[in-house]
Amino acid sequence: MNISQTWTKENIHFCYEYSNRSCPKFVYSSTVWAPLYVLLGCIIILTVFGNLIVIITIAHFKQLHTPTNYIVLSLAIADFLLGSVIMPPSMVRSLESCWYLGDLFCKIHSRTDIMLSTASILNLSLISIDRYYAVCQPLHYQTKITNGVVLTMVVISWTLSALHGYMMVFMNLNTMGTEDIYNEHFNCEGACFLLRSRMSILTSSILVFFIPGFLIIVLYLKILIIARKQACSIQSRVCKNVTFEKNKTNLNKTEPKATRTLGIVVGVYLICWSPFFLCNLIDLFLVFPSPLIPEFFVWLAYLNSGINPIIYAFSFSWFRKYFKTNTEKMLN
Repeated sequence: MNISQTWTKENIHFCYEYSNRSCPKFVYSSTVWAPLYVLLGCIIILTVFGNLIVIITIAHFKQLHTPTNYIVLSLAIADFLLGSVIMPPSMVRSLESCWYLGDLFCKIHSRTDIMLSTASILNLSLISIDRYYAVCQPLHYQTKITNGVVLTMVVISWTLSALHGYMMVFMNLNTMGTEDIYNEHFNCEGACFLLRSRMSILTSSILVFFIPGFLIIVLYLKILIIARKQACSIQSRVCKNVTFEKNKTNLNKTEPKATRTLGIVVGVYLICWSPFFLCNLIDLFLVFPSPLIPEFFVWLAYLNSGINPIIYAFSFSWFRKYFKTNTEKMLN
């Protein structure tokens, strides 16, 4: 939550009715409250079990121990932890509009949330780098993208994520100059949010989202261009006497499935994460009329962790093959 937000005390309900320092509590109607619990619960189940299946499958089969799958495994671990550790308490906080788990767990939860979300985004960036070398520089792929190189990149991404989630907080870089504002407007019992200064929000958004997002988009556009050129080259050899329109139709049919998947990857990534970070930037200058708007964008970003295993794993034939084999062994 940004320091520019204010919490109006128009509600008659409070998190702790016995305390005169209690935060106000927004109460949903029963017709909205129950369906929201079901919806968010389904997102959590999808995130936890989807990524758990990916983790078990890649870890179990030695044939899947490749550089690409190590990055997919790292992404699945980050998303699994996000779904199992972070999202259930976030669901209660979002729907109850109060935090009942204590200040210490609030701090751990908020910092770990930032770390795992950052790790998920950085792993998406690593996958784009891996795919770029595989498609655009296939002759150099096995020499440049080795298991050692990938493991080093994964360790660096997790280290940077931990530094972003915890070190900035321990050094008070995120709240520098905001202590008085916190005590005046936000210091109430039952709240759990990470107070951040404008400079902290701006820096974090650029480093965590805009730079990795720009990298992912640029690399995937290059992959798409190279893939189309390769498809055109193949078509030119087998369809020299075919008219342009027919050739164009055949080209679209023979375009590799992977290039279409890349468009889904970029689209889902932008749809899920862009509103959250744009909301942070807009909130530097404007106050949202309702705290429900930022909460919606938070869960939209969480949803990306549930969709990731579908995009990066279930869409691959090798994963479906080994998942089917593993399932049959378990049933037998």
